[in-house]
Amino acid sequence: MQLETYISDLLYRYDCVIVPNFGAFLTQRVSAKIHESTHTFYPPKKVLSFNEQLQNNDGLLINYIAEIEKIPYQVAIEKVAKQVKSIKSYLVEGETISFQNIGDLLLNAEGSIVFNPSYHVNYLTDSFGLSHFNSIDIARETYKQEAIAIEDKAPIALTPEKRSGNWLKYAAAAVIVLGLTGLGAGKIYTASIEQQNQIAEQEAKTEIDNKIQEATFFISNPLPAATFSVEKQTGNYHIVAGAFRVEANSDKKVEQLKAKGYKARKIGVNRYGLHEVVYSSYQTRSEAQREMYKIRKTHNKDAWLLVKNLNK
Repeated sequence: MQLETYISDLLYRYDCVIVPNFGAFLTQRVSAKIHESTHTFYPPKKVLSFNEQLQNNDGLLINYIAEIEKIPYQVAIEKVAKQVKSIKSYLVEGETISFQNIGDLLLNAEGSIVFNPSYHVNYLTDSFGLSHFNSIDIARETYKQEAIAIEDKAPIALTPEKRSGNWLKYAAAAVIVLGLTGLGAGKIYTASIEQQNQIAEQEAKTEIDNKIQEATFFISNPLPAATFSVEKQTGNYHIVAGAFRVEANSDKKVEQLKAKGYKARKIGVNRYGLHEVVYSSYQTRSEAQREMYKIRKTHNKDAWLLVKNLNK
């Protein structure tokens, strides 16, 4: 049963979701805020917490499960009770139980449940589509103010030019001189550009020839022999397929899963004497959760994630 999925669905609509005989997941609205040092803007959200004291069945979760799975109310109660019993047994063993998009649960030294919430999902529907973002400091340009200050210190005085009766002749002569000068400068500039293009073209051709020779040299060399290694199952995140009192049954389960293409194996015996069989193990929580949901859809809807260090 996908208990964490049902809890997650209800947290979008309710501020309190009680798991009978286990505890309650609570949400509290937090306003939008700005981080002063990083200039990061955070939208409003719901903050998750867990209260172990609230264990009485209020009917919210059980009714939702019965409606979704099309089962009687009493059957839904029994399924939740079975799931809670399994979770408590693993918590007592010192394992960490991970609820997708909700958080992690573990026991402290006093035997109380410690909850570490997940921050990947914002359960506040008013903030749907909003995410945090960073804003860089605005640099105010001061060039205009500097120019005004300089002009105040050294103003430019414009004086009218004295009129002369021959100004048209001087203007005509100046136009002719500028035209001739511009024509000569244009020819010089064009010749310079053509010369630079020829040099660049020659350099590019030389570079291409060198690359072709280098590529031919490497291709002519024989390729190194390919080596293969058998992948070893490692990691602290395990997708549990089942636990068996008789070891022969666990060996049979491993062979069945391997025949279906899974990297199944046994990870030892728990404190209750049951031989645990997993589909596979992973280094990171994210890849383990992705594979777990694939298995739930295609092979076993009761598969779940166990966090366990096999090296200790």
